[in-house]
Amino acid sequence: MRSKFTSLVSIKKDIMQKSERALQSANMTLKNAKETLELSYDALSEIETPTNGYIADFIASRTLLDSQRSLIKHNEEWVAYAQEQVKLAKERLRVDMLEYEKFKYLHLEEVKKVLKAQKIKESKALDEVALMSFNRKNRTTF
Repeated sequence: MRSKFTSLVSIKKDIMQKSERALQSANMTLKNAKETLELSYDALSEIETPTNGYIADFIASRTLLDSQRSLIKHNEEWVAYAQEQVKLAKERLRVDMLEYEKFKYLHLEEVKKVLKAQKIKESKALDEVALMSFNRKNRTTF
């Protein structure tokens, strides 16, 4: 049954579903960021530092370690950013769900009100028919 809130309910439902998709996307981004950070740590642990040899080998190893540490720092920042995006998406979804539930409730209350009015109208009509039938019976017996 339609009410004045029907279109608002469908709009709010679409907005809520869009927020759910945004949260899923943010969660996937966070998962990817964490996996990339883990891979960066693994790559750092695989770098071997030379114990003897030419100074150029030591400098190259040092540069490689600095580069990997820089990459790890970048990935940690990416994880922090992704966590913040997930937090914001969850909050947005919560707000959108509340809005949807509010308008859904108002819609249901409006439908209940209309159904109640219809029941009362039908009840009055049935009472009127019963009264007319009763009066006809009583007139014919006198």
